[in-house]
Amino acid sequence: MDIKAVQTSYARWAPVYDKTFGAVTNTGRCRAVDYINTRSGTVLEVGVGTGLSLSYYKPALAVTGIDFSDDMLAKARAKVQAMKLNNVVDLRQMDARALDFPDNHFDTVVAMHVLSVVPEPEKVMAEIARVCKPGGKVVITNHFKRRRGILAAIENLAAPLANILGWHSDFEIETVLGEKDLIAEEQKSLPPVGMMTFLVLGKTPAVEQR
Repeated sequence: MDIKAVQTSYARWAPVYDKTFGAVTNTGRCRAVDYINTRSGTVLEVGVGTGLSLSYYKPALAVTGIDFSDDMLAKARAKVQAMKLNNVVDLRQMDARALDFPDNHFDTVVAMHVLSVVPEPEKVMAEIARVCKPGGKVVITNHFKRRRGILAAIENLAAPLANILGWHSDFEIETVLGEKDLIAEEQKSLPPVGMMTFLVLGKTPAVEQR
């Protein structure tokens, strides 16, 4: 999937996103934010979209959101203003493959249902790991490719339509688990029918120089 296809797809989806794909992914979104709300400090949400998650974060967290789509961000900014979400410190247009933040910057980084819609997800994961503080957490909710069954066959048939659909139906979990600086700590299937997966990855602490 190329970046122009992503931009076109989400310009098309933005007006109806909350009531379509946003509704389907709500379980994963709530599970991710519930986990993040047990933590403290700074949060980066990669692929904040229309801002469906923003009102769920506890006020003590300082939340930054980024998205490539200006159409999505316009809706997110409207939510922040309407709901007076003062803990949302910034919403910025940005390519997740080249995050404009320093190394080791955020206590928690979250990507909800975004890794299968971006080009070069390996680069996105590397950037997520880079900006997460040592000892910090990366929280992922996403659909991953099934290995067998009817749904696996449907995913394979849909795979060539990635640019039209706006997401990769055959996205491999190994793309996420293969990031060398992150260690899987929790993995759970989510309803409906285990379609989505919830992951918590820990960033390895910095090695002290002697």
